[in-house]
Amino acid sequence: MPLPLTVALAQPSCVPLDVAANAVGHAEVVRGSDARLVVFPELSLTGYDLGAPAVAPDDPRLLPLVAACRETGATALVCAAVAESGGESIALLEVTGEGAQVVYRKMHLHGAEQDRFVPGGEHRVLELDGHRIGLAVCADASVPEHAARTAALGIDIYLASALFGSGEVALARRDSQLRDAAAAHGVWGLLSTAAGASGEYPETSGGSGAWAPGGALVAQAGAGPDEVVTVTLAL
Repeated sequence: MPLPLTVALAQPSCVPLDVAANAVGHAEVVRGSDARLVVFPELSLTGYDLGAPAVAPDDPRLLPLVAACRETGATALVCAAVAESGGESIALLEVTGEGAQVVYRKMHLHGAEQDRFVPGGEHRVLELDGHRIGLAVCADASVPEHAARTAALGIDIYLASALFGSGEVALARRDSQLRDAAAAHGVWGLLSTAAGASGEYPETSGGSGAWAPGGALVAQAGAGPDEVVTVTLAL
């Protein structure tokens, strides 16, 4: 049986288009979280600016975050635009003490994202300490089929890195998507979402949170930036 997994769901302040500053900020969260897995929001390294330059997994600006993961034994999931041979994607990068690598590409692009990015073509699972974590980025979690097809891979956790606006409709989506996936598939639902300003959004929702299998809310951050929700998952 897997050991309990401690996960930190972060919603840090974002410095617009400053990968170096945001990587340092992410590193501080990793050091302060005492978690095995630390998850950051959509486009966390640049803010939600669809003109942001792509970030390579071996970008030296990520080295402070790599060092923090090495010192603490944590794994971080961060999000950025990434350029590869098949085109640019909105991607989740897994960062460990060994470096960074792309582990998932957003499949369901939203609005103007389609003008620049290509959709990912594969549902993906991250394995960590015996836990199987299904990955999603923002609008992916709004498509029930995405959760269903990811769950069919055999997962314990459905996890989304996201950004929501601060309006009433956006808040309702934020609070229903991971809850509904957790209820439908009997898995944990975890959400890291932006708070404060992020790129073209002067205000975002905050409210990163965790939903237990069955859909009950376990913990949720407030609306402000720099909050971190930490949960320990025992399967």
